[in-house]
Amino acid sequence: MPLDPDLAGLLDRANAVAAVPVRTTDPEVLREAERRLSASTAPAEPVDVGSVQNGVVPGPAGDVPVRIYWPADEGPVPTVVYFHGGGWITGDLDSHDHVTRRLCRDTGAVVVAVHYRRAPEHPFPAPYEDCVAVARHVADHIKEYGARRDRVAVAGDSAGGNLAAVIAQTFRDEGRPLAAQLLAYPATDFDGEYPSRTENGSGYLLTSANITDIQHLYAGDDPAVRGSARVSPLRARNLAGLAPAIIATAEYDPLRDEGLAYARALRDAGVEVFVRTYAGLIHGFLNLFPVSAAADAAVGELLARFKGRLDGGETSQDTPSNA
Repeated sequence: MPLDPDLAGLLDRANAVAAVPVRTTDPEVLREAERRLSASTAPAEPVDVGSVQNGVVPGPAGDVPVRIYWPADEGPVPTVVYFHGGGWITGDLDSHDHVTRRLCRDTGAVVVAVHYRRAPEHPFPAPYEDCVAVARHVADHIKEYGARRDRVAVAGDSAGGNLAAVIAQTFRDEGRPLAAQLLAYPATDFDGEYPSRTENGSGYLLTSANITDIQHLYAGDDPAVRGSARVSPLRARNLAGLAPAIIATAEYDPLRDEGLAYARALRDAGVEVFVRTYAGLIHGFLNLFPVSAAADAAVGELLARFKGRLDGGETSQDTPSNA
């Protein structure tokens, strides 16, 4: 399908500005650019939820900032631990505030958004260690959150989708139950070769050059690290027994094919999977629902599927597009 027309102007403006090399640019410059982009696409009014509370959770290197979103409904509800995207370098609680607010509103779950340490100052394994520490804390103190011990889930977009996938594997290995994992255009394989990396390698916000630099800053160049399951979850030796997965990819995303490959690998291992490639959309569309009707519809479907799993229903199987 053609590119979503609602996103064409956004891409025209982004492509008119000379790209900066991620590897050699001050990360604070990158973070400020991300904040400006997020502000330009955020809704005029915040998505309504019951209440919002900033806090901290103990982590391996000090307190980890979190933002907790409470739904309007009272009583025991599911709890979702959310990890924001941004290539492990940019993104924060504010850049994804409208995403996590909508996640809370549409699913009726308590959402705990995590602001983990970021590369290049804190490369792998620091972001993973912060995220898994928060996820364990939430699961161990569930009465302080949604209170439903059997309805804990993880979710994330892009780099956050990678972290959610890795933490789902960690929880399985530790015997900790998860109700579901929501992975939006996740990075799943650092050293694989995928056609979408070339087909969508420029002109759609995230570029192939960006990916190369981001991967270097996060995990370095050691093949043993890059190919480990905690960096490349697709390369885990065993994917059986993982939480049911809802996986979203986008037609014009360089990460599209590795997301689809992860969905296929999970299904081959007997994991229940719902997967969709959203036509006409680009990487980062979760953040773009306020400015794109197609992104809004995609987010609506994903969160409805996720809510169904959180509520204890089945996640119907779906064949990946472009698989």
